[in-house]
Formats: sequence, C-alpha cells, structure tokens
Amino acid sequence: MQTCYIETPLGHAKIVGDDNGVSSVSILDTQEELSTIIPETLLDCVTQLKEYFREERTSFDLKLNPEGTLFQKKVWDALHTIPSGKTISYLNFAKQLKDTKAIRAIANAIGKNPIWIIIPCHRVIGTDGSLTGYAGGLYRKQWLLNHENDYKQQTLF
Repeated sequence: MQTCYIETPLGHAKIVGDDNGVSSVSILDTQEELSTIIPETLLDCVTQLKEYFREERTSFDLKLNPEGTLFQKKVWDALHTIPSGKTISYLNFAKQLKDTKAIRAIANAIGKNPIWIIIPCHRVIGTDGSLTGYAGGLYRKQWLLNHENDYKQQTLF
C-alpha cells in the first residue's frame, strides 16, 4: 500500500491505495507532512480530489478498493447513486436498498466508509433534515454539503 498526504480546505487528507485501487481517503485532525512526491497509483485520486475542491468536478471516476464486508460494500456502492448537491435521509436510503429493517446496520456501514468524499456518505442525513454522524466531524459534513450545493449563500456585508 502506498500513502500520500495532501492539503484540502478541510485539513490534510491521507490517501491510501495501490494498483488495485484507492482503499481509503480521510481528512485528519493533525497536520501531517504533505507529500512532495505523489505515488503514481494515487495520482489520479489526488488530481480528482483537487478538481472537486476547486468546483471543477462533481463526481469521481476512480478505481476503488475499500476493505469491508459484502454488506458494507453494497451500502457503499449505493451511496454513489446520491447525486452531488442532493441529500437523502437514512430511512429513505434504507428504502432505496429495499431493507428498512436493516436501517441501523446500513447506518453503521455508512459510518465505516473508508473513502470519504469519493464515496459520498456525507449526503445521508437525518429524517428531520439534521446532520447526523460523520467520522470527520459534523462541521466537515456541513462544509461538504455547502460546497456541493448549487445555490451559494452570499454574505450581506
């Protein structure tokens, strides 16, 4: 596995992967030394993340290789169906998966998503519209949702 660290508006991102694909992307709460050389296997991921943060990309086209159970991978695959700029409640997401009885297991799988941003778990919210659970912190979830929103709130002053 190869690793690199890049700067993002949310903090330093740690990207891990190999020839089989990207296995994790997370935003750290620490300031790691940024990579001066990006491994070739991670270059596409770094490029697409930078384009996403510059608002030049709304979806990703990467080979992904997250480690998880078959159930978790099914949930993570389904997260890709949520369009950029849109959100869905955990309940409606469970209905989309035709498995409302497994809502807790689905929420748990969402919480274990190892490839933040690219597998858009941040687009799943509470039934009442509230932001609930995000491994990177709710402020990052809010930032990502605002970033993806077509309507940008302008400041008054």
